[in-house]
Amino acid sequence: MRQKLLNERDEAPQCALCIHGTIVDGDDEVLCPRYGVMKPDGACRKYRYDPLKRKPQKAKLNTDFDPSDFAL
Repeated sequence: MRQKLLNERDEAPQCALCIHGTIVDGDDEVLCPRYGVMKPDGACRKYRYDPLKRKPQKAKLNTDFDPSDFAL
């Protein structure tokens, strides 16, 4: 059984996150060396996940602080 990498998640295959794809024209198209111009949400059998292409979610900051939280 193949072990998962730490950065590898169970995400649906997307050409925008593929190691072979190159994003062109903003986020509208992906250039694949095998299949040419593809949609960002498309995928093929050569799909390989690239964790560096994933855009992380912004961290949510807690805004309900009391003055007692900052007292020494």
